[in-house]
Amino acid sequence: MTTSDERLKELKARLEKKHSLPKQKVGHYDIGGVDMFFRSKWEANYALYLNWLKKVSHIKGWEFEPEKFVFDKIQFGTRSYLPDFKVFNNDGTVEYHEVKGYMDPKSATKLKRMTKYFPEVKIVLIDKKPYYAIMRMFGKMLGFY
Repeated sequence: MTTSDERLKELKARLEKKHSLPKQKVGHYDIGGVDMFFRSKWEANYALYLNWLKKVSHIKGWEFEPEKFVFDKIQFGTRSYLPDFKVFNNDGTVEYHEVKGYMDPKSATKLKRMTKYFPEVKIVLIDKKPYYAIMRMFGKMLGFY
């Protein structure tokens, strides 16, 4: 007979496996002393970078996956979008940052639908070029994973 702790560990392992792709390193990371779950090492590293930006007062703050945008008019297929990060700028504006190592068709559809159904929402795509630039400039200093 399994204990509730064993069942919890098993469910957690299945969830992490379900959300993982090769080399993504799904799991928990220490971000400024807080244990956080990320779907990729890139997301964890970007969180370290955002923490540093907050520390040096370049941004007011950030949140990980705080809200989902639902495309009410869409009946089938990609019906919602959950941005990776919500970033609060010093000037009071808010933008959402999406960390993508590669752009699959479903992700591209979500971003296109965001521009159509939520044109007032600013989405910043952190793909390979900006991510690697951040990694080169700050990765060692910030202790990237």
